[in-house]
Amino acid sequence: MPEEWRRSVLLPIFKNKGEVQSFSNYRGIKLMSHTMKLWERVVEARLRKVVEICEQQYGFMPRKSTTDAIFALRILMEKYRDGQRELHCVFVDLEKAYDRVPREELWYCMRKSGVAEKYVRVVQDMYERSRTVVRCAEGQTEEFKVEVGLHQGSALSPFLFAMVMDQLSEEVRQEFPWTVKGADDIVICSESREQVEENLERWRFALERRGMKVSHSKTEYMCVNEREGSGTVRLEGEEVKKVQEFKYLGSTVQSNGECGKEVKKRVQAGWNGWRKVSGVLCDQKISARIKGKVYRTVVRPAMLYGLETVSLRKRQESELEVAELKMLRFSLGMTRLDRIRNDYIRGTAHVGRLGDKVREARLRWFGHVQRRENKQFFIFIITNSCLPASQLWGKWCPLVMGFSMGAGGGAVYESFVPERTVYGTRESGMDEEVHAGHQPPQPNQTALSCYELSC
Repeated sequence: MPEEWRRSVLLPIFKNKGEVQSFSNYRGIKLMSHTMKLWERVVEARLRKVVEICEQQYGFMPRKSTTDAIFALRILMEKYRDGQRELHCVFVDLEKAYDRVPREELWYCMRKSGVAEKYVRVVQDMYERSRTVVRCAEGQTEEFKVEVGLHQGSALSPFLFAMVMDQLSEEVRQEFPWTVKGADDIVICSESREQVEENLERWRFALERRGMKVSHSKTEYMCVNEREGSGTVRLEGEEVKKVQEFKYLGSTVQSNGECGKEVKKRVQAGWNGWRKVSGVLCDQKISARIKGKVYRTVVRPAMLYGLETVSLRKRQESELEVAELKMLRFSLGMTRLDRIRNDYIRGTAHVGRLGDKVREARLRWFGHVQRRENKQFFIFIITNSCLPASQLWGKWCPLVMGFSMGAGGGAVYESFVPERTVYGTRESGMDEEVHAGHQPPQPNQTALSCYELSC
């Protein structure tokens, strides 16, 4: 491998939480050669063909996303709440997970996963004689060797880390695999506090054998349907912080099953995205159609993140739509004093109702889960928890089926779940039906139906 590929520049990136002066609140990202990353992509594609990762790993896996992990956790908590039984969850945080993986342990896990020796040597060559410099406001440091950990910012590192975590989880796997992993974000669930404490200790022991370490200060514990005096769990004799809510993979889960705080976080995320592009959205020289496209591209995804896994009430759905209309009014130079109808504002910006988009996202993701070849983990959660299998998806399924029935899709499950192309055609047809009956907004119209183009 060329020597130029072995050099990199390390940039400290603030995590946007904690003290700015604390180095532990920064994440180091390496700037590496582009040709090196192309070579890593080639190697990664070949490794994925021979390595099988367990189904509970959702981080950096094909046809999986953070939404899968969030949904698995929410549906498990929902079923235990409905069954009036306790569920104990520990959210494990690893200290500098990528930076602590020993290289020898990585080679061992690759061989144990069935990787051919020639590919092990290729990856070893990528990490041999690697050198880096740190770039900061004061300039650059002297070049130094990096002899431990994975490259942050590498195209291959996420899959290598998933391989290490998969081999590690084999050692601690229980009869009920209620362990959800999103890369290094681990959730351990159990029906008893003693069992979850035992599993946590097994994870700690296995991680330390691999050279990694559990963060005592950032690991947190949450109990669903908690009885009085249930206490907390201990890690190496120290009490783990007990919480009523936790931000898991960007989505806030609450022990009482409510989603009010998650809705507020989505509204806040939407406003943060709106402020980043306010120079475009508030520019009077830019047309309303372009503003609508920018809004749908930047702001709306931040507001919709993870909501396909949540059972929203009408009041919470209305809270999201109110925030959206405020953003659109600011963007179009309108106020409530102008007494302009909401449908006209949406039509001018070519933006549909946010509640409709939430229901579409929920239905789209439901089809994605049903079409998946390997969905044993979801089935396991449903059939091995405290509720009967007749209550298949808890409170979430009625929302999906109710929307499909309302859209005229009585046979939604049989008709356009099996094939994604058929489902996409059906969804596009629904949009065309909405668009066909309404003309684009004109200034003299007082009420217009909301519609959205190519979203």
